[in-house]
Order: sequence, then C-alpha cells, then structure tokens
Amino acid sequence: MNEQITGALFKEMILHAAAAISARTQEINDLNVFPVPDGDTGTNMSMTIAAAVTELSGKTVDRLDEAASVTASALLRGARGNSGVILSLLFRGLSRGLKGVESADSATFAAAMQEGVSAAYKAVMKPAEGTILTVSRLTAKTAVDLAEAGDAAPEAMLSAALETGYEALSQTTEMNPVLKKAGVVDAGGKGYLLILEGMLSALRGEPLPEIGASAGQKSADFAALTDEDITFTFDTVFIVRKNPGTSIEPFRAYLNSVGDSLVIGEDDDAFKVHVHTDTPGLVLHEARKYGTLELAKIENMRLQYEDMSEGRKPRSTDDLDAVEAELESMEYGTPKQDDAPPKKYGFLAVCAGDGLGAIFRDLGADGVVSGGQTMNPSTESISAAVERINAETVFILPNNGNIILAAQQCVRLTEKKIVVIPTKTIPQGITALMNVNFDAESVEEITEAMTGCLGSVRTAQITYAARDSEYDGFDIHAGDYLALDEGKLFGTDHTIDSLMERIADAGAKLNASFISLYYGEDVKEEDAQKAAKVFEAACPDAEIAVLSGGQPVYYYIISIE
Repeated sequence: MNEQITGALFKEMILHAAAAISARTQEINDLNVFPVPDGDTGTNMSMTIAAAVTELSGKTVDRLDEAASVTASALLRGARGNSGVILSLLFRGLSRGLKGVESADSATFAAAMQEGVSAAYKAVMKPAEGTILTVSRLTAKTAVDLAEAGDAAPEAMLSAALETGYEALSQTTEMNPVLKKAGVVDAGGKGYLLILEGMLSALRGEPLPEIGASAGQKSADFAALTDEDITFTFDTVFIVRKNPGTSIEPFRAYLNSVGDSLVIGEDDDAFKVHVHTDTPGLVLHEARKYGTLELAKIENMRLQYEDMSEGRKPRSTDDLDAVEAELESMEYGTPKQDDAPPKKYGFLAVCAGDGLGAIFRDLGADGVVSGGQTMNPSTESISAAVERINAETVFILPNNGNIILAAQQCVRLTEKKIVVIPTKTIPQGITALMNVNFDAESVEEITEAMTGCLGSVRTAQITYAARDSEYDGFDIHAGDYLALDEGKLFGTDHTIDSLMERIADAGAKLNASFISLYYGEDVKEEDAQKAAKVFEAACPDAEIAVLSGGQPVYYYIISIE
C-alpha cells in the first residue's frame, strides 16, 4: 500500500483517470438535461484531462509538485467547456497546494484537494449547488476530515472521499431544479468522480485499463462510425522534417487542444502526425514552426461518411496544392500578420459554420474560432487565435454559455488585454458586433456598447432529439424536432413547420422589428425561404432576413429583436 504520493505515482494516477473517463464518456454525455444532440460534458472533460496525458507521457517526473504543475498547466490550455475549465481549476488549486512538496501523505494531498475546490469556487461568478462544485467540495471535505483524524493511507482516504462524493452526486438531482425536471444527476460531478476513481485504481496498483482501439489509422473506419460520432471533420495526416534540436512537445499539446484521435510517430529526423481536427490549415501552419512540411493528406470524414452510406466510393484529397490553398486561406483564423504596428482593438468570434464565420468577418471580426455546440474549443485554441490578431486589446465573443469560462482563462495565456463579452448565442454575438463603434476611444466604451445590447435580442433554435426522454411535461422521442427559446425547451413536434409557426407567433407577441433566420448545413435555401414566409405572415411589420449559417446540429438559429 502506498503511504506517499510521489511524482511518478501521480503521473500514473492521471493516466488512469483519463482512461476511466474516456471509457464512459458517452454515459456522461447522456446525462444532458434534455436530449438535444449537444450533451458534451463527458467529451469536454475527457479531452481536457487528455491534454495532461499528452504532456506527462513524454516526461519523467519524480517530484509531486512538478507532476502536479505539468498537469495543471496542460489542463488550463486544454480546457473545453465549463466542465473542462472547472476541472482545470480543481487541479490548478491542487498544484498550488502541493508547491514545494516532493511527495505527499494523505493529509497533505487532501488539503491540496480542498485548495483546488477553493480555486474553482472563486473563479465561478455565481456558484450553483447541485453541480461539480458541490460534489468536489464534499469529496474534499471528507478527505481532509479522514486524513486529520488518523493515519489513513492515501488509498483509504480517497476511497472514503469517493463514497461521500457519490452520496453528494445522488443528491444533485434534488438540489438543482433543472436536474430534478430531467431526473438525472449532474454530469460534471459524475465525470469528476470517474476521474477520482481512476486515480484510486492507480493507488491500488491496478493495471492501466484499455481505452479502446488505436486511433492511428491513416483514414477513418467509416464502417464503425455514424455521422454523430465524427467530432472533428478533417482526418489530417502529414510528415515534417524536423529542425535540428527541436522538441515537438509544445506542438503535441497544441494538437491535443484543437483535435482528437492524435497519434505522433517521431524519430531523430522527422515526425508524422495523425489528427482529427476542424482546422487543418492552422495545424499545418503551426507545424511549420518545427520543420519543413514534406507530405500532407486531408480528408473530410463527414463527406466520406455520406459517400459510404450512399454506396459511393469515398472521395479523398491527396493534392498538396489543395492543402496549401486551405493553409493560405486560413478559413477559421486570420492570415499571418506583417510587421505593421498593432491596432488598438481586435475582435474574435467563436462559431461553427462557414456562413456564420463569414457574417462575423463582414461585421468586423478579425478572427473566427471554429466551435460551438458539440465542439467547444479549448482555452489554448482560443488563445492561439487571440495571438494571431494584431491588436493591443482583443474582445472575445464566445457566443455560447459553455465557452465563456474557457475564453476567460485566456487571460493567463497571453500578454494582450482580453475582454470577454458574455454572449451566449450567435444572435447575441452578431448584435454585439453590430453595436461596436470601431473609432471608440476607450475599452470601456466598446464593452458597454456590446454588453448593453445583449438583452434586446432573443434567440430561438430548432434541432432534433438525440434520444427518447421525458422532460418538463414533454414526451420526447428520438428524431423529433425540438424548439428552444433562450436555451430552454419551447416545444417538440414531428415536423419543423409547426414549431416554426409557434416561434413566429412568439415573435409577434414580442412586437419584433427584426427577425433573422440563419439556416444550417442540412437545410436547403428554398426551405429556409418558406420558413421566412411563416414569419412574414405572423410579423408583417418586421424586417425578415434569411442567411446561410452553415451551422451543424441546429437546423435554424433565429434572432428576434
């Protein structure tokens, strides 16, 4: 039995933790309070802690404080979504509590766990009970109480803490009204306990569990996929001839922050990368810092899946010229800057969909980070986009409530001044950018203008049910259409038309003056125009606009002002 947690043992604890949550990611995702296809808590937490695995795998760490510091730094950069950010904060506080500690007994480690909880609570403006915060707080309290009461070894301490954690998790259903309506426990709390379970298994000396088959195939195995399984669009493979004496560990961390299914093979002269990502051009641009690009291959897995499912031969892009063209266009970022002096203000928007990206750029955004529902960008990917903007102050529009915290963490990763405008929807982000006076003299003036208009826009969305469910009086079946109003379930039906009529009626009751319909990648323009007719009939005095958003998951995002 281990009496002390060393750096080497902590590394094993993190590796086991990542494997534990990876094996049950979908189980956590399915705890989403209602069945829209964006329950990504498990995915976010798994990818966040995977960043630490990437960092630790190439290191020998004997001291506990070093192992904890490496973990905390990697989690900060790799944090995705609110759950991932809170997880990174828990480990950041843990690292702070272990500063100067070569190895820790139960009391020292438990106290550091409690410091992690304090760090997480301080960072969340309005901490809500019945969440991962509650579960982590009560878990750490038991760990401290037990460690202070006797000579419990780390294994016994963490085992008892987990028992308390699961009791707290079961109570989250009653503590949180939203969870109670859905009849589920908190997903983030469950994910955190799975991570602790993995850490406990390492303390017990159990072998590292199998996470699954290697993701290192040269092209995707579409026979084993559904379209919903494809988190990132582009299967990207390339070879780089290394610059002499260059370490690629920073690049490894970057790749983990912008994609998944990462496999890197390396020898003295070159390295080969396989990664799934939404931004292959930016990945190749970053690769050039480490050597000379020799070969690249990019395949759109979504299109290949469509080809396979319809009996066609999957299309493949092996043409390096096409790769270079994508690299030069920098679709989801700004081109490489020249040596011009920085301007005072820059603007960065987060969105998914070519059309929405183009709209934000047309309105004055200097950069666009690909992300949104089901694919929350990491803190590091947002920070990298900030660095590409040649401005002293960068305003970030997260456009999603689950990305705000990750954006706020960028303050720690850049020397630029960061202002996060708390936009929770695409329409809020567009409205905020439309209200910017680009000649304003102060940051405060721009901030006030952008935040002051957020209450004037209402957002409705139409998506589909990912599974059968009963929620808040709605009997929902997989495949049904769902309408959301300000993120809350508004209605469900077998057809989009009836939901569109209900949303239009709601717009009429609000005396809407401007209504914009952003239609998604699965909607034809002619169908979007028909939908606009419904709003024209219900709101004859409103100005109606129909725009191609190209967003995944949501058939329509509707802005009502």
